[in-house]
Amino acid sequence: MLTCFVFAQEETKETSIFKHFKNNLSASYESNTQWYLNDSKFGDFEEEEHLRSTNFLRLDYSISNQFSAGIQLESYAPENLLNNSKLYDKDLGVATYYLRYATKKLDITLGYFYEQFGSGLILRAWEDRALGVNTAIRGARLIYYPSNSIKITTLYGKQRKGFEVSDGDIFGVDAEIDLSKTLGILSSNSLVLGLSYVGKNESYTKADETNTTDIPELVNAVSARLDYTHQNFYTNIEYIQKSQDLRLNNIIPNVVTFSENETFKGSAISWTAGYSQKGFGVSYNFRRLENMRWFSERAQSNANNNPTNQLSVNYLPALSKQHDYTLANIYLYQSQPGLFIESYETPLIKAGEIGQFIDVFYNIKKGSFLGGKYGTKINLNMSYWASLASDFSDPTGIPYFVSDNLTYETEFINFKNKLYTDLNLEVRKKWSKRLKSIFTFINLYYNKSILESKIDNNSVRAWIGVADGTYKFGKGKSLRLELQHLSTNDDARNWMGGTVEYFFNSKFGLYVNDSYNYEDSKIDQDTKIHFFNIGGSYTKGASRFSINYGRQRGGLLCVGGICRPVSQNTGVTINFTTAF
Repeated sequence: MLTCFVFAQEETKETSIFKHFKNNLSASYESNTQWYLNDSKFGDFEEEEHLRSTNFLRLDYSISNQFSAGIQLESYAPENLLNNSKLYDKDLGVATYYLRYATKKLDITLGYFYEQFGSGLILRAWEDRALGVNTAIRGARLIYYPSNSIKITTLYGKQRKGFEVSDGDIFGVDAEIDLSKTLGILSSNSLVLGLSYVGKNESYTKADETNTTDIPELVNAVSARLDYTHQNFYTNIEYIQKSQDLRLNNIIPNVVTFSENETFKGSAISWTAGYSQKGFGVSYNFRRLENMRWFSERAQSNANNNPTNQLSVNYLPALSKQHDYTLANIYLYQSQPGLFIESYETPLIKAGEIGQFIDVFYNIKKGSFLGGKYGTKINLNMSYWASLASDFSDPTGIPYFVSDNLTYETEFINFKNKLYTDLNLEVRKKWSKRLKSIFTFINLYYNKSILESKIDNNSVRAWIGVADGTYKFGKGKSLRLELQHLSTNDDARNWMGGTVEYFFNSKFGLYVNDSYNYEDSKIDQDTKIHFFNIGGSYTKGASRFSINYGRQRGGLLCVGGICRPVSQNTGVTINFTTAF
């Protein structure tokens, strides 16, 4: 009797320990596998590895109320997915890890961490697996709250570079002060001041040892920002100044060189304002970027050699409408923040961008003539982006496109060098309890010569129409039908596309879609290709499995305004995610 009693007690204790461990452990797993196939339209797949897979296992454990730790394992076997960075090259490796201590006043992290100062224009360390980007910092971060109105963040470390870290060091401090609390302003108001400093230190060896120009190994950036809200109104303004740094030359493809005779400052200004109330909202964004491409290793600043923006210190997404439809993602704007020269036959000089974006939401009331029984939602947005108006000169008289003595001056406000404009109208309408629809119209201008660095004076004007309808049968069953059309002037000519998606229940669905360039381009012939995809997904709890077979159209893959080029390919894709 006694022996049995003791055994029962020990079993209960072990069970309790296991439950405690399980309750304090969180985990997630993601797997992306692609099998690339030969295609009669594209030709044979030229890479050696046809089957590729990326896998992520993240474990986070709460040791106590104050201490937590985590680790992320990653696998790229036998190779990373097509168009992703080759820096990620291990069959299995420890990617990131951290130990964290947090109280109400103090938050300390050792190891890898993600951080953002302000809107990210001066610093953002982040991860996006869809883009193949991870700019986590390995080092130390300390966050201190001296009062309920002040937050101070300091950090030091090196950015992740595949399974290694960068040669350059990153260090910074950010202070955020809630002036509304400090000054005792009414609770309906909020006024927050932010001040930031970020430094990047990287050794540099001159290509020409006789050059006497002082090349800064330490590049500093400082910023100030102010956020204000009052009832339904909000506004934010942020300004960044970056110290002298080298200018990138991109004259020879796939070769990174810098001009050592001159160094240049950088700057950024962003202003946002908006108003919202029930049934109506409007927001406005203005941004100007000059020489703001910034990397913890200078050599990574060449977009041709680093299309996935590895080791980027700051975050500079395109401020334009992000679309869910395939044809709407053919002509996408990418932010143009850098200062560099591209020259093959005719020079192309870029110093930065200036532009604005406005977004308007309006809900037509239920019961009105246009609103109908369920109301109607309207979203109208517009954007306009231009390259900075700049005067380039060379005091030596050498043609500026081959000289390292190039200097320039920019106009602060000038929108004449148009790069991209778009007008988007979206109407969402619910017709009954079972039927709803989305109608989208897009009109755009795309300066292909500059945005794709093609010196051919080619620009694209296009319009896109989309009709998307969903009918719910009940018990999770639904049918979605989507039709698209794109028309251009002289570039890719006319496209049509469509999707049919059917969910048998809330967990399992199948789809088929196709995009077809049914009229040959005047520039590129034999473009009539069906970019079809057939696939499905199954979801149960926190797990999701999906499979797809089809063709990938070459171009840009964009997530959240950040883009990377992808090549056309054909194959099978399998995705699996779970959390436990």
